[in-house]
Amino acid sequence: MVLSLDNKVLCRRKGKMKTGLVLEGGAMRGLFSAGIMDVMMEAGITPDGIIGVSAGAAFGCNYKSGQAGRAIRYNKRFAKDRRYCSLWSLWRSGDLFNAEFAYHIVPEKYDKFDNERFEKSPIEYYVVCTDVVTGKPVYKQLQRGGHEAYDWIRASASMPVASRVVEIDGMKLLDGGMSDSIPLAYFQSIGYERNMVILTQPIDYVKTPNRLMPLIRRSLRHYPNIITTMEHRHEMYNAQLAFIKKEVERGNTLAIYPKEKLPIGHISHKPEEMQRVYDIGRETGKGYLEEIVRFFDNPFQQTK
Repeated sequence: MVLSLDNKVLCRRKGKMKTGLVLEGGAMRGLFSAGIMDVMMEAGITPDGIIGVSAGAAFGCNYKSGQAGRAIRYNKRFAKDRRYCSLWSLWRSGDLFNAEFAYHIVPEKYDKFDNERFEKSPIEYYVVCTDVVTGKPVYKQLQRGGHEAYDWIRASASMPVASRVVEIDGMKLLDGGMSDSIPLAYFQSIGYERNMVILTQPIDYVKTPNRLMPLIRRSLRHYPNIITTMEHRHEMYNAQLAFIKKEVERGNTLAIYPKEKLPIGHISHKPEEMQRVYDIGRETGKGYLEEIVRFFDNPFQQTK
């Protein structure tokens, strides 16, 4: 649901402006975010809404379903299972993270996702995908769990070159981070004027042009708009970091991020490596917990 201007003014007058949680992607770096979120869940902190991109979408859904510990648990369990994430899966299915096994069999059989609790939770949950035809972001609120929700999350996390294009509702979709890596501005635009942002890179990180652009151009050669989007992605990302810093200074945004580069790549098959990144997230979350509690408890104050 998109709030109109009148909705936003009414919320301001009543002092009920919504507070959101914005989750960057980053593949296995997302376990840092999972650690922070688990600390928040254990402390009973409930955002009004969550928006996740890529791994942020895949791991953030566990917040709405109230399943602390689930993200690190299933990633460690299937870290070395070729059915989950492997070159074998890429060769056999066209997806590095196997679409059927990772996004349907695991949540339906091996580590069940709590669809009922997800649907009953008052938290509004959004994922970001990229339309490869237009090169623009697509924002989807997920109100129901189950098969369709899993496919939207899969689309949000489907990295270019390593994934097939996902077709949903007549759209052709891939990773949301291609077009809107840190959707703080979007969340603000629909009424979330106080937001906590979890980054998976240090705040002084500077993204450079993608070295895989030759492969991306070949893989997505039928979609010129998304190629243009990817050619400028580093500019978009760096501008978003600058925007976050300004919003932090304004007092309406709390940004939490690793102090240094996380000791994991986009892909990992080492459970101990995953645990280390998750633990860094937990340590970071505990260190910020009092500040997080104050941030979510503070009533909305209109900025000038």
